Amino acid sequence: MSDVSLAPVGLIVLPLIAAAIALAAGVVRERTGWAIAVATLLAEGGLAAWLANAVYGGQGEVLHELGDYGRPEQFAVGIELVADELSAIVVLLIVVVSLGVLAMARSTGPRGNAFFAAFLLLNGGLMGVVLTGDVFNLFVFLEIVGLATYALVASDRRPDAAVAALKYLLVGTTGASLYLLGVGYLFMATGTLNMADLAAALAGNAAFVDGPLYTDTLVVAGFAFITVGLFVKAAIYPLHAWQPDAYAEAPDAVTAYISALVSTAGAYAFARIAFDVFTPAFFEAVPAAAWAVVTLASVSVVAGSALAVTQTRVKRVFAYSSVSQFGLVVAAVGIAVHPAASPDAARLAIVGAVVHLIGHGVIKGGLFVAAAGLARTAGARTLDELSGLGREAPFQSGAMAVLALSLVGVPPTVGFLGKFYIALGAVEAGIWPVAAVILLSTVLTLAYAARFLERLYFTPRSAAPSAGVDAAAGVAADGGADAATDGGTDAADDDTEASHGDSDAGVDAVEQDIADAPGASLGLKVALVAAALLAVALGFAGAEFADALNPFVTEVVR
Repeated sequence: MSDVSLAPVGLIVLPLIAAAIALAAGVVRERTGWAIAVATLLAEGGLAAWLANAVYGGQGEVLHELGDYGRPEQFAVGIELVADELSAIVVLLIVVVSLGVLAMARSTGPRGNAFFAAFLLLNGGLMGVVLTGDVFNLFVFLEIVGLATYALVASDRRPDAAVAALKYLLVGTTGASLYLLGVGYLFMATGTLNMADLAAALAGNAAFVDGPLYTDTLVVAGFAFITVGLFVKAAIYPLHAWQPDAYAEAPDAVTAYISALVSTAGAYAFARIAFDVFTPAFFEAVPAAAWAVVTLASVSVVAGSALAVTQTRVKRVFAYSSVSQFGLVVAAVGIAVHPAASPDAARLAIVGAVVHLIGHGVIKGGLFVAAAGLARTAGARTLDELSGLGREAPFQSGAMAVLALSLVGVPPTVGFLGKFYIALGAVEAGIWPVAAVILLSTVLTLAYAARFLERLYFTPRSAAPSAGVDAAAGVAADGGADAATDGGTDAADDDTEASHGDSDAGVDAVEQDIADAPGASLGLKVALVAAALLAVALGFAGAEFADALNPFVTEVVR
């Protein structure tokens, strides 16, 4: 066992231990959590760089068997952590986003040790989702991610945030239960939970099965339950209902964190299961499964974009946008495993899925950071309240403009690169409706991105509602509009938005750990600069992405 094989263990265990330390330290002295989190993330960054250097530097897959258990001839009792070209790049994304959110939280809050303990717990859960090689432990880490997210959403203790967290808890638990039911079916069919052994068993290449199991009723049912469960986690329409409320009501730093990484973990998990467990051979044997994935993902792309256009609150626009963007990632996975896809089409689709997954994490996290900066500078939480801020807050407005254009897919940003690869893969596979869906989604994304640019740079500040009423009233008035445009799902927003606006205008005694300093902090500016620069820089890295992912892609499409 090489030394670098300990890196996956450290990436998971380190933040979990640090979370306990931060919680314990709060008993002695509050407000020490940020320093503990920064030290942990810096150490984690070193481990991530070490692991990525090994994976991309020629060693390839890094595997660690926990407890040093070998695999018996018939069953895999050992629990494995696996890092390959796909997981290593997502690990780097988690570290970069986590550091950016820490920089933002330094002055925007929340600041309490309990918050940073949950933050580190979520980080460790995300690392586990990315690095585990076992489908049951994937469930365990998804639950850690979910529990930490529920706590973070409600961390400022407002009633509407608590309701959003409860809604997420109920929906998320349902999704996790469906996933676990699917895992149970797979175990009944194969007798193993290890991803590599599952793939071998389903293909009929294991000693404990007789022939391929792709069309076995248990296996098909297992795929269906796992897919629905992970679609809930990734907020694929119509299983997205938890996401808009969670994003809109969470503290700003929490929204930036979970928007960039939590649904990303769900989409990543689905890609990992589709590529490494079921493999393209399953979808060739059960073509209806591939068509179902592509169809549902395409509906999510269009529905998410259409719903985003109708919103008036900034956070809700970006929340519904995520429904669309993760639909694109899942559609790319569906194309890659589709029976109609040639090896070249599958390669393009896989690279597109990974690029869009990474790009969305950077773009959406940055957009929510920019939205937080504008809200704290000018109390602007609705589109109308952004009017004229291009001049009054040029830094945050400029970053939001760059990131919004990247979300549209304007070259040379990473948003364009991901959509370009996915569209090429769809055309190469002959699945033209997906290419048409990407075009339609891009037009709709441009529609709401243009509204941001128009308000920021072409609408006078004197015309903004905030010139005559305060930010709280603006947000409260917006609740009714949201209730009308969300198809009835936000009927209670009229009451909850008012309390949300009041908390944005001034922090009350119940929210002592939320910063109330106006303006953009240095940490917030650093996070914004990093996100905007990465969104552009990654747009030039198409060849590098393709080369780095080539060993993984070759393994999938062989």
